[in-house]
Amino acid sequence: MSIEIKVPEMGESIVEATVGEWIKSEGDLIEAGETILELETEKVNLEVTAPAAGQLEKVNISEGEIVNVGAVLGTINPDVVSGENNSENGNKESKNTPIKKPEDEESIDDNINITPLAKNLADKNKIDISTIKGSGRSGKITVDDINEKLNTKTSIPETNTPVIPSITSTESLETRKRITKRRETIAKRLKEAHLNTVMTTTYNEVDMTEIMKIRSKYKESFREQKGVGLGFMSFFVKSVVQSLIDFPNLNSEMGENEIIMKNYYNIGIAVASDEGLVVPVLKNANNLSFSGIESGIVDMVKKTQSKTLTIDDLSGGTFTITNGGTFGSMFSTPIINPPQVGILGMHAIKKKPIVINDEIVIRPMMYLALTYDHRLVDGGEAVQFLVRIKDFIEDPQKLLIEN
Repeated sequence: MSIEIKVPEMGESIVEATVGEWIKSEGDLIEAGETILELETEKVNLEVTAPAAGQLEKVNISEGEIVNVGAVLGTINPDVVSGENNSENGNKESKNTPIKKPEDEESIDDNINITPLAKNLADKNKIDISTIKGSGRSGKITVDDINEKLNTKTSIPETNTPVIPSITSTESLETRKRITKRRETIAKRLKEAHLNTVMTTTYNEVDMTEIMKIRSKYKESFREQKGVGLGFMSFFVKSVVQSLIDFPNLNSEMGENEIIMKNYYNIGIAVASDEGLVVPVLKNANNLSFSGIESGIVDMVKKTQSKTLTIDDLSGGTFTITNGGTFGSMFSTPIINPPQVGILGMHAIKKKPIVINDEIVIRPMMYLALTYDHRLVDGGEAVQFLVRIKDFIEDPQKLLIEN
Protein backbone atom coordinates (compact mmCIF):
# COMPACT_ATOMS: atom_id res chain seq x y z
CA MET A 1 0.00 0.00 0.00
CA SER A 2 1.37 3.42 -0.97
CA ILE A 3 2.44 5.87 1.71
CA GLU A 4 1.65 9.55 1.15
CA ILE A 5 4.26 12.30 1.41
CA LYS A 6 2.43 15.30 2.85
CA VAL A 7 3.29 18.95 3.42
CA PRO A 8 4.10 19.08 7.17
CA GLU A 9 2.98 21.64 9.70
CA MET A 10 5.25 24.62 9.12
CA GLY A 11 4.82 26.66 12.27
CA GLU A 12 2.82 29.62 13.44
CA SER A 13 1.02 31.62 10.72
CA ILE A 14 2.62 29.66 7.84
CA VAL A 15 -0.09 27.90 5.84
CA GLU A 16 1.45 27.60 2.38
CA ALA A 17 4.80 27.00 0.73
CA THR A 18 6.36 26.76 -2.71
CA VAL A 19 7.75 23.43 -3.88
CA GLY A 20 11.45 23.98 -4.41
CA GLU A 21 13.87 21.36 -5.69
CA TRP A 22 12.88 17.69 -5.86
CA ILE A 23 16.08 16.00 -4.69
CA LYS A 24 14.69 12.57 -5.55
CA SER A 25 12.96 11.57 -8.79
CA GLU A 26 10.22 9.08 -9.55
CA GLY A 27 11.62 5.55 -9.35
CA ASP A 28 14.45 6.44 -6.94
CA LEU A 29 14.97 4.21 -3.91
CA ILE A 30 14.93 6.15 -0.65
CA GLU A 31 15.60 5.48 3.00
CA ALA A 32 13.30 6.47 5.85
CA GLY A 33 14.22 9.98 7.00
CA GLU A 34 16.10 10.80 3.81
CA THR A 35 15.48 14.26 2.33
CA ILE A 36 13.18 14.07 -0.70
CA LEU A 37 12.53 17.71 -1.59
CA GLU A 38 12.67 21.27 -0.30
CA LEU A 39 9.77 23.60 0.42
CA GLU A 40 10.23 27.37 0.38
CA THR A 41 8.27 29.50 2.85
CA GLU A 42 8.43 33.23 3.52
CA LYS A 43 10.70 32.43 6.47
CA VAL A 44 12.97 29.48 5.72
CA ASN A 45 13.48 26.58 3.35
CA LEU A 46 12.10 23.37 4.83
CA GLU A 47 13.37 19.89 3.99
CA VAL A 48 10.72 17.20 3.58
CA THR A 49 11.96 13.73 4.53
CA ALA A 50 10.72 10.28 3.61
CA PRO A 51 8.16 8.90 6.09
CA ALA A 52 9.27 5.35 5.16
CA ALA A 53 11.80 3.45 3.08
CA GLY A 54 10.87 2.33 -0.40
CA GLN A 55 10.62 3.65 -3.94
CA LEU A 56 9.41 7.14 -4.83
CA GLU A 57 6.37 5.98 -6.72
CA LYS A 58 4.81 9.23 -7.87
CA VAL A 59 5.48 12.98 -7.78
CA ASN A 60 2.18 14.87 -7.58
CA ILE A 61 3.38 18.46 -7.37
CA SER A 62 5.91 20.08 -9.71
CA GLU A 63 8.67 22.47 -8.69
CA GLY A 64 7.44 26.04 -8.38
CA GLU A 65 3.86 25.16 -7.44
CA ILE A 66 2.26 26.51 -4.24
CA VAL A 67 0.96 23.98 -1.71
CA ASN A 68 -0.90 24.13 1.59
CA VAL A 69 -0.28 22.22 4.81
CA GLY A 70 -1.48 18.62 4.41
CA ALA A 71 -1.27 18.55 0.60
CA VAL A 72 -0.03 15.23 -0.84
CA LEU A 73 3.30 15.87 -2.57
CA GLY A 74 3.80 12.31 -3.77
CA THR A 75 3.71 8.66 -2.74
CA ILE A 76 6.19 5.99 -1.68
CA ASN A 77 5.87 2.28 -2.45
CA PRO A 78 7.24 0.61 0.71
CA ASP A 79 7.20 -2.84 -0.94
CA VAL A 80 10.15 -1.89 -3.15
CA VAL A 81 13.31 -1.90 -1.05
CA SER A 82 16.85 -2.13 -2.40
CA GLY A 83 18.07 -5.70 -2.72
CA GLU A 84 14.98 -7.30 -1.20
CA ASN A 85 12.51 -7.62 -4.03
CA ASN A 86 14.46 -9.15 -6.91
CA SER A 87 12.92 -12.26 -8.37
CA GLU A 88 14.39 -15.43 -6.88
CA ASN A 89 14.80 -17.21 -10.21
CA GLY A 90 16.00 -14.05 -11.95
CA ASN A 91 13.53 -14.25 -14.82
CA LYS A 92 11.47 -11.27 -13.69
CA GLU A 93 12.34 -7.62 -13.83
CA SER A 94 13.45 -6.26 -10.47
CA LYS A 95 10.91 -4.02 -8.83
CA ASN A 96 13.63 -1.65 -7.71
CA THR A 97 14.50 -0.70 -11.27
CA PRO A 98 14.07 3.08 -11.44
CA ILE A 99 10.96 4.08 -13.36
CA LYS A 100 11.44 7.55 -14.72
CA LYS A 101 9.34 9.53 -17.09
CA PRO A 102 11.30 11.31 -19.84
CA GLU A 103 10.12 14.71 -18.64
CA ASP A 104 11.38 14.01 -15.12
CA GLU A 105 14.91 12.98 -16.06
CA GLU A 106 17.52 15.13 -14.31
CA SER A 107 19.46 15.50 -17.56
CA ILE A 108 16.85 16.88 -19.92
CA ASP A 109 19.68 17.78 -22.29
CA ASP A 110 22.20 15.03 -22.99
CA ASN A 111 24.98 16.76 -21.07
CA ILE A 112 23.15 19.34 -18.96
CA ASN A 113 21.73 18.62 -15.50
CA ILE A 114 18.59 20.78 -15.13
CA THR A 115 15.21 20.52 -13.44
CA PRO A 116 12.13 20.25 -15.67
CA LEU A 117 10.66 23.55 -14.44
CA ALA A 118 13.96 25.34 -15.05
CA LYS A 119 14.17 23.83 -18.55
CA ASN A 120 10.68 25.07 -19.41
CA LEU A 121 11.49 28.56 -18.11
CA ALA A 122 14.75 28.64 -20.05
CA ASP A 123 13.06 27.53 -23.29
CA LYS A 124 10.30 30.10 -22.85
CA ASN A 125 12.82 32.92 -22.47
CA LYS A 126 15.26 31.55 -25.08
CA ILE A 127 18.13 31.20 -22.62
CA ASP A 128 21.22 29.18 -23.52
CA ILE A 129 21.46 26.82 -20.55
CA SER A 130 24.96 25.71 -21.52
CA THR A 131 26.23 29.07 -20.20
CA ILE A 132 24.68 28.60 -16.74
CA LYS A 133 26.40 27.04 -13.75
CA GLY A 134 23.87 25.17 -11.64
CA SER A 135 23.56 25.91 -7.92
CA GLY A 136 21.51 22.81 -7.05
CA ARG A 137 22.76 19.49 -5.81
CA SER A 138 25.38 17.92 -8.10
CA GLY A 139 25.42 21.13 -10.10
CA LYS A 140 21.80 20.87 -11.20
CA ILE A 141 20.41 24.03 -12.80
CA THR A 142 17.37 25.27 -10.87
CA VAL A 143 14.64 27.85 -11.42
CA ASP A 144 16.61 30.30 -9.27
CA ASP A 145 19.57 29.99 -11.64
CA ILE A 146 17.35 30.78 -14.64
CA ASN A 147 15.76 33.72 -12.82
CA GLU A 148 19.21 35.06 -11.95
CA LYS A 149 20.14 34.88 -15.61
CA LEU A 150 16.94 36.73 -16.52
CA ASN A 151 17.67 39.41 -13.92
CA THR A 152 21.05 40.19 -15.52
CA LYS A 153 19.59 40.28 -18.99
CA THR A 154 18.88 43.76 -20.35
CA SER A 155 16.70 44.77 -23.24
CA ILE A 156 19.49 46.64 -25.04
CA PRO A 157 19.98 44.96 -28.44
CA GLU A 158 23.34 43.36 -29.20
CA THR A 159 24.61 45.37 -32.16
CA ASN A 160 27.74 47.19 -33.19
CA THR A 161 25.74 50.32 -33.84
CA PRO A 162 25.45 52.59 -30.78
CA VAL A 163 21.91 52.70 -29.52
CA ILE A 164 20.63 56.11 -28.50
CA PRO A 165 17.47 55.62 -26.44
CA SER A 166 14.47 57.75 -27.30
CA ILE A 167 13.79 60.60 -24.93
CA THR A 168 10.19 59.43 -24.65
CA SER A 169 11.03 55.76 -24.09
CA THR A 170 12.75 54.22 -21.06
CA GLU A 171 12.50 50.61 -22.25
CA SER A 172 16.20 50.37 -23.07
CA LEU A 173 17.12 51.78 -19.66
CA GLU A 174 15.11 49.27 -17.63
CA THR A 175 15.96 45.87 -16.25
CA ARG A 176 13.12 43.51 -15.38
CA LYS A 177 13.58 41.39 -12.26
CA ARG A 178 11.26 38.50 -11.55
CA ILE A 179 9.83 38.52 -8.04
CA THR A 180 10.71 35.44 -5.99
CA LYS A 181 8.00 33.37 -4.35
CA ARG A 182 9.38 34.26 -0.93
CA ARG A 183 9.28 37.99 -1.64
CA GLU A 184 5.77 37.57 -3.05
CA THR A 185 4.67 35.90 0.20
CA ILE A 186 6.36 38.55 2.34
CA ALA A 187 4.48 41.23 0.38
CA LYS A 188 1.23 39.35 0.93
CA ARG A 189 1.84 39.07 4.69
CA LEU A 190 2.68 42.78 5.01
CA LYS A 191 -0.48 43.71 3.14
CA GLU A 192 -2.51 41.44 5.42
CA ALA A 193 -0.94 43.10 8.45
CA HIS A 194 -2.13 46.50 7.24
CA LEU A 195 -5.60 45.21 6.35
CA ASN A 196 -6.23 43.15 9.49
CA THR A 197 -4.73 45.32 12.23
CA VAL A 198 -5.08 48.94 13.33
CA MET A 199 -1.41 49.90 13.46
CA THR A 200 -0.46 53.06 15.29
CA THR A 201 3.03 54.20 16.25
CA THR A 202 4.31 56.23 19.18
CA TYR A 203 7.85 57.62 19.41
CA ASN A 204 10.33 58.64 22.06
CA GLU A 205 14.08 59.13 22.41
CA VAL A 206 16.44 57.60 24.91
CA ASP A 207 19.77 58.70 26.37
CA MET A 208 22.24 55.82 25.91
CA THR A 209 24.92 57.29 28.21
CA GLU A 210 24.59 54.86 31.14
CA ILE A 211 24.47 51.73 29.02
CA MET A 212 27.51 52.86 27.06
CA LYS A 213 29.39 53.42 30.33
CA ILE A 214 28.51 49.91 31.53
CA ARG A 215 29.59 48.34 28.25
CA SER A 216 32.85 50.27 28.23
CA LYS A 217 33.63 49.27 31.83
CA TYR A 218 32.72 45.58 31.67
CA LYS A 219 32.99 44.50 28.02
CA GLU A 220 36.44 42.88 28.37
CA SER A 221 35.70 40.99 31.60
CA PHE A 222 32.25 40.02 30.30
CA ARG A 223 33.74 38.45 27.18
CA GLU A 224 36.45 36.66 29.18
CA GLN A 225 33.96 35.22 31.66
CA LYS A 226 30.97 34.58 29.40
CA GLY A 227 32.64 33.95 26.06
CA VAL A 228 30.39 36.45 24.28
CA GLY A 229 30.29 40.22 23.79
CA LEU A 230 28.04 42.56 25.78
CA GLY A 231 25.81 44.38 23.30
CA PHE A 232 22.94 46.83 23.53
CA MET A 233 20.33 44.26 22.57
CA SER A 234 20.48 42.37 25.87
CA PHE A 235 19.58 45.58 27.73
CA PHE A 236 16.64 46.18 25.41
CA VAL A 237 15.40 42.60 25.65
CA LYS A 238 15.52 42.79 29.46
CA SER A 239 13.74 46.16 29.39
CA VAL A 240 11.07 44.94 26.98
CA VAL A 241 10.35 41.78 29.00
CA GLN A 242 9.92 43.71 32.24
CA SER A 243 7.73 46.29 30.49
CA LEU A 244 5.57 43.51 29.02
CA ILE A 245 5.08 42.15 32.55
CA ASP A 246 3.91 45.61 33.62
CA PHE A 247 1.74 46.12 30.51
CA PRO A 248 0.46 42.62 29.56
CA ASN A 249 -1.80 43.78 26.70
CA LEU A 250 1.35 44.31 24.61
CA ASN A 251 2.08 40.59 25.06
CA SER A 252 -1.31 39.38 23.88
CA GLU A 253 -3.10 38.24 20.74
CA MET A 254 -6.52 38.92 19.24
CA GLY A 255 -8.65 35.75 19.26
CA GLU A 256 -12.03 35.08 17.65
CA ASN A 257 -14.07 36.77 20.39
CA GLU A 258 -11.42 37.12 23.06
CA ILE A 259 -8.02 38.49 23.98
CA ILE A 260 -5.38 35.77 24.46
CA MET A 261 -2.96 36.88 27.17
CA LYS A 262 0.50 35.32 26.93
CA ASN A 263 2.12 34.43 30.25
CA TYR A 264 5.41 33.63 28.54
CA TYR A 265 7.85 36.00 26.89
CA ASN A 266 9.26 34.92 23.53
CA ILE A 267 11.05 37.86 21.97
CA GLY A 268 11.60 37.92 18.22
CA ILE A 269 14.80 39.61 17.04
CA ALA A 270 14.85 40.80 13.41
CA VAL A 271 18.00 39.62 11.62
CA ALA A 272 19.04 40.55 8.08
CA SER A 273 19.48 37.76 5.52
CA ASP A 274 20.16 37.62 1.78
CA GLU A 275 16.42 37.24 1.13
CA GLY A 276 15.17 39.89 3.55
CA LEU A 277 14.62 40.13 7.29
CA VAL A 278 13.88 37.00 9.28
CA VAL A 279 12.77 37.01 12.91
CA PRO A 280 14.24 34.20 15.04
CA VAL A 281 12.74 33.95 18.51
CA LEU A 282 14.42 33.98 21.94
CA LYS A 283 12.20 31.53 23.82
CA ASN A 284 11.39 32.31 27.48
CA ALA A 285 13.55 35.43 27.41
CA ASN A 286 12.42 36.31 30.93
CA ASN A 287 14.53 33.39 32.20
CA LEU A 288 17.67 34.35 30.29
CA SER A 289 20.68 36.17 31.74
CA PHE A 290 22.47 38.95 29.85
CA SER A 291 24.99 36.42 28.56
CA GLY A 292 22.18 33.99 27.68
CA ILE A 293 20.51 36.67 25.56
CA GLU A 294 23.76 37.65 23.84
CA SER A 295 24.64 34.00 23.14
CA GLY A 296 21.15 33.41 21.76
CA ILE A 297 21.47 36.37 19.38
CA VAL A 298 24.90 35.23 18.17
CA ASP A 299 23.42 31.79 17.47
CA MET A 300 20.53 33.41 15.57
CA VAL A 301 22.91 35.35 13.33
CA LYS A 302 25.06 32.28 12.63
CA LYS A 303 22.04 30.18 11.71
CA THR A 304 20.71 32.98 9.49
CA GLN A 305 24.00 33.32 7.64
CA SER A 306 24.37 29.55 7.18
CA LYS A 307 20.66 29.19 6.24
CA THR A 308 20.12 26.58 8.95
CA LEU A 309 17.23 28.26 10.77
CA THR A 310 14.36 25.90 11.51
CA ILE A 311 10.64 26.59 11.69
CA ASP A 312 10.88 26.20 15.47
CA ASP A 313 13.54 28.96 15.57
CA LEU A 314 11.05 31.32 13.92
CA SER A 315 7.83 30.33 15.70
CA GLY A 316 6.07 31.28 18.90
CA GLY A 317 7.10 34.94 19.22
CA THR A 318 4.98 37.18 21.43
CA PHE A 319 6.74 40.52 20.76
CA THR A 320 9.42 41.68 18.31
CA ILE A 321 12.43 44.00 18.41
CA THR A 322 13.98 45.33 15.20
CA ASN A 323 17.12 47.46 14.98
CA GLY A 324 17.19 49.64 11.88
CA GLY A 325 20.15 51.41 13.40
CA THR A 326 22.44 48.66 12.15
CA PHE A 327 21.77 50.02 8.65
CA GLY A 328 22.08 53.66 9.74
CA SER A 329 18.36 54.40 10.09
CA MET A 330 17.61 57.41 12.26
CA PHE A 331 13.83 57.14 12.29
CA SER A 332 11.32 54.61 10.97
CA THR A 333 7.91 53.02 11.56
CA PRO A 334 8.17 49.24 12.14
CA ILE A 335 5.38 46.92 11.00
CA ILE A 336 3.70 44.47 13.37
CA ASN A 337 4.33 40.76 12.86
CA PRO A 338 0.81 39.24 13.33
CA PRO A 339 -0.58 37.71 15.45
CA GLN A 340 1.66 39.81 17.72
CA VAL A 341 0.31 43.23 18.70
CA GLY A 342 3.53 45.14 19.24
CA ILE A 343 7.00 45.75 17.82
CA LEU A 344 9.81 47.98 19.09
CA GLY A 345 12.04 49.76 16.60
CA MET A 346 15.57 50.77 17.61
CA HIS A 347 17.63 53.22 15.56
CA ALA A 348 21.12 54.65 15.14
CA ILE A 349 22.83 56.31 18.11
CA LYS A 350 23.78 59.92 17.38
CA LYS A 351 25.30 62.58 19.59
CA LYS A 352 23.06 65.61 19.89
CA PRO A 353 22.54 68.58 22.22
CA ILE A 354 19.85 68.13 24.88
CA VAL A 355 18.84 70.10 27.94
CA ILE A 356 19.53 68.57 31.39
CA ASN A 357 19.04 70.63 34.55
CA ASP A 358 18.68 73.76 32.40
CA GLU A 359 22.06 73.15 30.78
CA ILE A 360 22.79 72.15 27.21
CA VAL A 361 24.89 68.98 27.08
CA ILE A 362 25.92 66.55 24.33
CA ARG A 363 24.54 63.03 24.79
CA PRO A 364 24.36 59.84 22.66
CA MET A 365 20.67 59.62 21.78
CA MET A 366 18.52 57.01 20.06
CA TYR A 367 14.99 57.33 18.71
CA LEU A 368 12.61 54.53 19.67
CA ALA A 369 9.40 53.61 17.85
CA LEU A 370 6.63 51.39 19.17
CA THR A 371 4.03 50.19 16.67
CA TYR A 372 1.00 48.57 18.28
CA ASP A 373 -2.42 47.21 17.35
CA HIS A 374 -4.86 49.84 18.56
CA ARG A 375 -7.66 47.26 18.73
CA LEU A 376 -6.06 45.71 21.81
CA VAL A 377 -3.78 48.45 23.13
CA ASP A 378 -4.89 51.96 24.08
CA GLY A 379 -2.72 54.93 23.21
CA GLY A 380 -1.99 55.86 26.82
CA GLU A 381 -0.94 52.30 27.59
CA ALA A 382 1.41 52.20 24.61
CA VAL A 383 3.01 55.52 25.55
CA GLN A 384 3.58 54.36 29.12
CA PHE A 385 5.04 51.09 27.89
CA LEU A 386 7.59 52.93 25.74
CA VAL A 387 8.42 55.36 28.55
CA ARG A 388 8.96 52.36 30.84
CA ILE A 389 11.53 50.98 28.39
CA LYS A 390 13.17 54.40 28.20
CA ASP A 391 13.46 54.53 32.01
CA PHE A 392 15.15 51.13 32.16
CA ILE A 393 17.65 52.05 29.43
CA GLU A 394 18.52 55.41 30.98
CA ASP A 395 18.83 53.90 34.48
CA PRO A 396 19.91 50.24 33.99
CA GLN A 397 20.16 49.65 37.75
CA LYS A 398 16.35 49.56 37.79
CA LEU A 399 16.58 46.35 35.76
CA LEU A 400 18.47 44.70 38.64
CA ILE A 401 15.86 45.83 41.14
CA GLU A 402 12.90 44.72 39.00
CA ASN A 403 14.44 41.36 38.13
